[in-house]
Amino acid sequence: MRNLYLSLLKYKDHLIFLIAITLSLSLLLKNDAPDVLLIRGKFSDYFSFISSPFSWVKSMTQLQEETQYLRDKNIQLTLKMEAMLMAQGENNDLRDLLRFKQESNLQLLAARVVNMGSSSNLSSITLDIGSNHGVKVNQPVLIPEGVVGKTVVVGKTSTIVQIIKDGNYRLSVRILPSGNVGILQFITNDYCEVRELQKNSTISVGDKVVTSGFSRIYPKNLPVGEVVEIVDDRGSFQTIAKVRIKPDLSALLNVFIVLEKIDEAD
Repeated sequence: MRNLYLSLLKYKDHLIFLIAITLSLSLLLKNDAPDVLLIRGKFSDYFSFISSPFSWVKSMTQLQEETQYLRDKNIQLTLKMEAMLMAQGENNDLRDLLRFKQESNLQLLAARVVNMGSSSNLSSITLDIGSNHGVKVNQPVLIPEGVVGKTVVVGKTSTIVQIIKDGNYRLSVRILPSGNVGILQFITNDYCEVRELQKNSTISVGDKVVTSGFSRIYPKNLPVGEVVEIVDDRGSFQTIAKVRIKPDLSALLNVFIVLEKIDEAD
């Protein structure tokens, strides 16, 4: 208390001056005389001029905050829209798989792709089911668009599938409508070659390529791809057909494992 009293005594002149200014302004602002109103107007103009930069800075700060908020909202909405589109696409794929399973004469087991791997000696995918679900080695793997590959390693709850893009993969196929039979092997990207075709084979661009049924693994007439080019090997008695495979193996999410055929024998 004593320190407060000493401070008031020390700064009494400043305090009295501040009180006097405050009382003067109060009396001035309460007066409605024309001269006082004019002074008040000038004071308001000066105050607005002085405070305008501060108002501009404040508005710019608010604008930046609102812009950041809108940017964040835009990103959130974009992510939600992409998630909805992905969910819609996956739902359409699952609907196509269900329709294919219902219309097929094969006993099919659905599986989800959990990993896509490629090593120096094997191009493969890993599925989320295994021997506990009835999977065995050398069972065909396919989707409605065509053959994907075959099972090569089967664990209790997972399966490794050698895909058609593997360099060591071979598949006996038939070209329709001519019925010519050959061996399909992967070349590059989405293209394969069918070799061991007779020189006089009547094959045309656009012909369908299906499994021949000669293999003990693959039932006949499973879709594989279509012919896009005929290569005449002059140094051989055979014709080579270049084939574009149908399945998009880089975007696989769900596949079927063929357990057995229902209506016909291999």
